Amino acid sequence: MSDHPLIIRSSDLTVRIDRLGAELRSMRDGQGREVMTDADPRWWTGHAPLLFPFVGRSRGDAYRMNGRTYSMPQHGFARRADFALEDHAPDRLLLRLEADATTRAVYPFDFRLDMNFTLEEAMLRMTATISNRGEARMPFSFGYHPAFAWPLPFGGTVEDHRIIFDKPEPAPIRRVGDEPGLIARASEPSPVQGDRLAPTYTMFEGDALIWDDLASRSLTWGVPGRPHLKIDFPDTPWLGLWQKPGAHYLCVEPWAGMADPVGFDGDVWDKPGIMALLPGQSRSFRMDVTLVGV
Repeated sequence: MSDHPLIIRSSDLTVRIDRLGAELRSMRDGQGREVMTDADPRWWTGHAPLLFPFVGRSRGDAYRMNGRTYSMPQHGFARRADFALEDHAPDRLLLRLEADATTRAVYPFDFRLDMNFTLEEAMLRMTATISNRGEARMPFSFGYHPAFAWPLPFGGTVEDHRIIFDKPEPAPIRRVGDEPGLIARASEPSPVQGDRLAPTYTMFEGDALIWDDLASRSLTWGVPGRPHLKIDFPDTPWLGLWQKPGAHYLCVEPWAGMADPVGFDGDVWDKPGIMALLPGQSRSFRMDVTLVGV
């Protein structure tokens, strides 16, 4: 699938999306400048995986529910699944993933995941809608994981780039603990100064920075005074920032849910951030990426 990405365009942006994982692969401005990762295989070949049905790693790559144990890879299975093309217009795209025998073996629920991409001039709006089409209460979490260029192609050095939150963020953050991919139970002081974070490669030597007490639902990424990205995530209460030190990207990851805590051995319903969908219910999660100042 990845050899035949789908393209949508507006007056300001050209966006490519892959049916495999409904993954956003490229976002270019009117001059052809790429604002997403170069996917250099020395670091990470991902672009923007969707995290479903669970965000992060389950301890032992398995979860427990109603006395049974089910296998589950890190960040779930949607990112490796082929989505069906439901609608494709010049400026919009709808891709769909539905339960089948393969998914039911590890996640015994009749779900539907619709992924909408819509362009409005310089804004890409992404909306994931998760529906419970079965007869049982369904546990789930969801997250975005896009990797944006660092540095962005608008001038300025790596060191000049800033995350600017829409509110001050004094609360402590969480880090990955001593079990790979799991969340440490202790917190550490926030690296944010007021509403600004000056990221460095060394910040990510211990893996991701994780906010589970986040005031903001919007931030900007780029060099102050230059064209930059505005990222809105109104439906997701938590945030991860991640990269492999030295790579040419920064992942800005709005989450509704997160990995298991270190030592967690409870039922999936006791996992932090797990949400429930009753039969017939749906829930949507939006992320807008707007190119500002070009």
